[in-house]
Amino acid sequence: MNHRIGARMVAFLALSVLGVPGPATSQQVMTPELLWKLQRVSAPAVSPDGGRLVYGVRTYDVNANKGDTDLFVVGVEGGSPRQLTDMKGSESSAAWRPDGEWIGFLSSKGGSTQLWEVKADGKKMRQVTDVEGGIANFRYSPDGTHISFTADVKLDPTVNDLYPDLPEANARIIDGLMYRHWDSWHDFAYSHLFVATYKDGWVGEARDLMKDQTVDTPLNPFGGVEQIAWAPDGGRIAYTAKRAAGTDYTVSTNSDIFVVDLESGETTNLTEGMMGYDVEPVFSPDGGRIAWLSMERDGYEADRNRLFVHDFGAGTSIEVTADYDNDAHAPTWSTDGASIYFTSESWGTVQLFEVPATGGTVRQITDGVFDYVSLDVARHDDSQVLVAARRSMSSPTEIYRVDAESGEADRLTFANEEILTGVELGRVEKRMVEATDGGEILTWVIYPPGFDPERQYPALLYAQGGPQGTVSQFFSYRWNFQLMAAHGYIVVAPNRRGVPSFGQEWKEQISGDWGGQAMQDLLSAIDAVAAEPYVDANRLGAIGASFGGYTVYWLAGNHEGRFRTLIAHAGVFNLESMYGATEEMFFVNFDLGGAYWDRPDSYEKFSPHRFVQDWDTPLLVIHGEKDFRVPIGEGMQAFTAAQLQGIESRFLYFPEEGHWILSPQNGILWHRVFFDWLGRYLQPIS
Repeated sequence: MNHRIGARMVAFLALSVLGVPGPATSQQVMTPELLWKLQRVSAPAVSPDGGRLVYGVRTYDVNANKGDTDLFVVGVEGGSPRQLTDMKGSESSAAWRPDGEWIGFLSSKGGSTQLWEVKADGKKMRQVTDVEGGIANFRYSPDGTHISFTADVKLDPTVNDLYPDLPEANARIIDGLMYRHWDSWHDFAYSHLFVATYKDGWVGEARDLMKDQTVDTPLNPFGGVEQIAWAPDGGRIAYTAKRAAGTDYTVSTNSDIFVVDLESGETTNLTEGMMGYDVEPVFSPDGGRIAWLSMERDGYEADRNRLFVHDFGAGTSIEVTADYDNDAHAPTWSTDGASIYFTSESWGTVQLFEVPATGGTVRQITDGVFDYVSLDVARHDDSQVLVAARRSMSSPTEIYRVDAESGEADRLTFANEEILTGVELGRVEKRMVEATDGGEILTWVIYPPGFDPERQYPALLYAQGGPQGTVSQFFSYRWNFQLMAAHGYIVVAPNRRGVPSFGQEWKEQISGDWGGQAMQDLLSAIDAVAAEPYVDANRLGAIGASFGGYTVYWLAGNHEGRFRTLIAHAGVFNLESMYGATEEMFFVNFDLGGAYWDRPDSYEKFSPHRFVQDWDTPLLVIHGEKDFRVPIGEGMQAFTAAQLQGIESRFLYFPEEGHWILSPQNGILWHRVFFDWLGRYLQPIS
């Protein structure tokens, strides 16, 4: 059955779920403390012979308030994993040396982050690099003769450099924007790509391929080693960068793919004239072609992510997903170079897909209630298999082997099997809700463990962030729906207008209409579920972060008495003040149509602060000091507005956190305050 047609045919479909049936009182349920006990499995890397995987497992020590990642190896055919490392601190970015005898990884055991190697059998370990300041994003060249890595190069002067007679001066002189980004101030340095000769653990002098350029690779702040790629013969290397700087960097998404010929030193801009994001280059197995992801429009970070292929011999580039209306991610070549595999959102999930490398029909390989979050290809025993990490709302990430033809998957890791044994999880259902304009809203509904349809439960409307972020089958360690259900709440999580996985038209209906149809979609979803006899319509709450926090502030003045309490994390309260203090201006320029002095209508119509006179609902505000995307003043303004109007309100402030809450003890505190606040007004069933 066609996936899209099937989804539209089903109005209310119960789906499979992990967990042991039975009353909630007879078994353990999810708690914040248990959530932090779960091991977090990273994406695997396939060995050159296709027979083994190396991956990381991160565990947290709540008492020490820190985490630690160790490396493991497991066979592609399964078996018991073998632990490779147990060093002080974390080991990350594991990659196989081309001969398969050693595994390289990054560790800060010696102080700064350096390249280390361990024998594939775990019997020998050594430090390979000693670069001042440390390195990141390392790769082996496919022929094993070089390594590449990124390292920070200081190119901008500090005030102390400019005025050496004032060594204790503590200030910044700022002449352009992007002086701070997400959670960090610019450190006067740029991440450059280096290449060095390599032979059996010995590294030669490194060469800066971006010498004197005030440019970063990978792209800040979320880009990683996937934005750098070696050609199979080791003679060329590709990287992703924005050549714009300062104010231009903040208003443009235009990044390019640069290919460097190591022998001649010549650098070619492969995507010159392509004005949106161009990222994640991947060479074909024979090196004659290169694939990458490309967005068409400059300044639009949520444009359709297209898959392109360039033929070096012919000098031509084509889009191979031209007939596909969703986004492509994580491109990976088949071993014969005939096709390209990728991941993509599909009706509230993330699945694996295949497309011919010459373009044509996109084939969906997998289908189910889960998200694939990584993808690699292995040739093993003369057959090609896919190796991917997978998760769902009811299961943290684990690694699977997937048949490339049938989509059948076999689980290879069981990192949390013992921890989750005996933990009852809630049922997850997919529900199609009719929107006010006649559209259909795919809504996930998560029920408390031991759900009894004869009882009445409070319900929470979850408002997604982004705003272009799918409510897929993610397993969040903050907005964990199973944890909310375990506290006695029915969770309603709609894929409102503006989210990916339902085609580009659906996704773009949020831009320029923040307080419009998307808000009506959310209200339609909670109204539909609240009409059920097992929901107490007098005990509803609305929660969300980032754009979801904006949503909560907007609903505070427009919910018409639906909700008894609200929680907003890192939300936008005043669109004008947010515009003047955020950093990636291209985002607000596109989504709101420009600056508030050019397009005052969007700001006047949709800014939550213009509806505070209608606020009357208890509000919990959560915000981090280091959040530069949605600066702390937004939370402060919302809390002040509530307090001065006599509305019951609380402000949970984190001085050392940014847009997310990352440390274990802060995470547990977040959940304790979150559920305490909800319990005051919604009184969930215990």
